[in-house]
Amino acid sequence: MKFDDATDIIQLTSKWEGDRFDNGRPRVSDDILTRMEKVATEEAWSILWQNDYKFQFHGDWLTTHGDKILVGRAVTATMVPMRPDLHDYLLEYGQKEENRIGFFNSWVIETLQRDDVMVIDIFGKVYEGTFCGGNLSSTVAARTGRGQVIDGGIRDLQQIMGIKNLQTFYKGCDPTPIRDVTLVGINTPCRIGGAICMPGDVVLGTPAGVLFIPPHLAEECVINAEKTQLREIFGFQRIREGVYTSAQMDTKWTDAIEADFADWRQTNTPKALQHLTLDEPELDQANSDDTDSTPPTSEECENSEESEQDDQLTLL
Repeated sequence: MKFDDATDIIQLTSKWEGDRFDNGRPRVSDDILTRMEKVATEEAWSILWQNDYKFQFHGDWLTTHGDKILVGRAVTATMVPMRPDLHDYLLEYGQKEENRIGFFNSWVIETLQRDDVMVIDIFGKVYEGTFCGGNLSSTVAARTGRGQVIDGGIRDLQQIMGIKNLQTFYKGCDPTPIRDVTLVGINTPCRIGGAICMPGDVVLGTPAGVLFIPPHLAEECVINAEKTQLREIFGFQRIREGVYTSAQMDTKWTDAIEADFADWRQTNTPKALQHLTLDEPELDQANSDDTDSTPPTSEECENSEESEQDDQLTLL
């Protein structure tokens, strides 16, 4: 095996057709990352759900920097409980064959680049599962300017809280050092709670939780969110002006409202959203909190079938 192997990464992320780093990791553009910082969790999540990516979100986190949004390209690592034969072999292999220095956690951090987010599967371990302390978190901040998602523990919390250009999502804090764990993969698929993260995924961390966005869907998530935001700006303004009611804005818009929106956006579209192509089908969809893009439940399917049968009987 090899750690951080380009051939494996390219094979695992074959849907991505854009730029890549030297190690094969997808490189979503800087522009998409910047625009993603303004995207709400649900706006991006809806696109993933519609494309059958149902296990990309995990909530229930602690954060070191409050509500600060975290966006970046994922560098993943997977750790397992220590088994001596595996542990000794991989530690020696990495140090001797790949010239890696120090313990496993340092190996991951040394691969980080600007705008990366380190995503660590350490199976929720907190006691002796403290992947980062003050020193290593300072290195993460210096290398990425972004942050880290650790499904496990951290230590030196007060020091980490003082690092300005960093956000950390983590499960718990403990003064113990990291022990009895083995690194089995860098930039391989990893499980974070109920979600899966792949190398090069766009990480979106918000007060709601962390969403892992496949790189080939990142642009679609951003565009969908921006179009939703534009419609909401119009809707909120018209509600404040007393032109429409909230009920009118929360159901499928009439042709008259759509025409009003078309006129409004000619002179009121914010500069940050003027790049949007405004005649695409997405803008004709209902702007409604009641719109449900999730698949129907089995009960809903049964009710629908019964309703259709009743209709047929009525016709007979």
